[in-house]
Formats: sequence, C-alpha cells, structure tokens
Amino acid sequence: MARTDEQLMAATRRGEAEAFGELFARHRALVLAYLVRRCTREDAADLLAETFAAALIAVHDGRAPRGATAAPWLLTIARNKRFDAHRRGRVEDSARRRLALERVEPDYEELEAVGMDVEAALSTLPPADRAALRARVLDEQPYEDIARDMDTAEPAVRQRVSRALRRLRTDLEKQR
Repeated sequence: MARTDEQLMAATRRGEAEAFGELFARHRALVLAYLVRRCTREDAADLLAETFAAALIAVHDGRAPRGATAAPWLLTIARNKRFDAHRRGRVEDSARRRLALERVEPDYEELEAVGMDVEAALSTLPPADRAALRARVLDEQPYEDIARDMDTAEPAVRQRVSRALRRLRTDLEKQR
C-alpha cells in the first residue's frame, strides 16, 4: 500500500532518504509540467531541482504542511522559485551554486515525454475538473475567480482541483 504524502514527509523527517525519493517521484511530473509552461526547458529543470531541494530543507526543518497531498505546497514552492529566479535573472547559476552541481544538459526527450504523459493524463479528466485544475495550477488563478468563472461555489472548485490532482497523480504513477 502506497504511503500518503504526509507519511512520506514524516518518514523523511525521521531520516528515511528513500521516502523523499518517493515523494519526488510522485510529484516530479506535475511540478515539471508547471515549470515548463512558464520558462525554458533548461530553466525548468534547474527550478525543479531547486524546488525539491527547498522542500527537503522545509521537511527537515519542520516547516512542511501537514495534510493529504504535497502537490499544492510543491507547486507554491516552484512558483516562488520561478519568481525569485526571474528577479535575479540567473536561474542556472543559482541552481548550480545552491546544489553544488556542475552544468548538466537536461534530457529533452525525457522532459518531452513527461510533458506528453501529463497532457495525456489531463485529457482523461472530466472537462470541469480539468478546467478547474488548469485555472488553479497552471494559470495560478485564485479559487474565488475560478468559482466565479465556472458559476459555482468556491468549495466545489476546491473539491474539483483536489479530485483532479489525486487522479492525475494516480494516472502518472501508473505510467511509470
């Protein structure tokens, strides 16, 4: 039985390195797809590394949220890292410096495959769930605005996004 994100974060805090690896594997495609839509592929690869490095530090420091899924939290970190990088204008240098890595060329075929997997998984979602997820995660719209645009209640939009994220994660895990 697969552990929940909260269980994986607790295990990471206890020193189980493979638990964070599982969390990374579970959410990598979603975070990468979010970043690829907003910056170059090279920058997306660097920001993905920065996002998960920051998440690991937050988990160890006890600053990670407690809850059912880490996806919204990770996407928030990714968004903030992207904003920070934009302000600095030096994404590549910052990521390499922060993670003490040498320059590595990203695997564009893998990035393309991940993007295609995410798009395929998105296409299986019910249209209203897909629209809510795209508006919230990809377009970064507030729930209130999405609810108004969809002519529905804000809790219903939150439920649609949550349901879509769960299904997307399940579909992407099956593809591995």
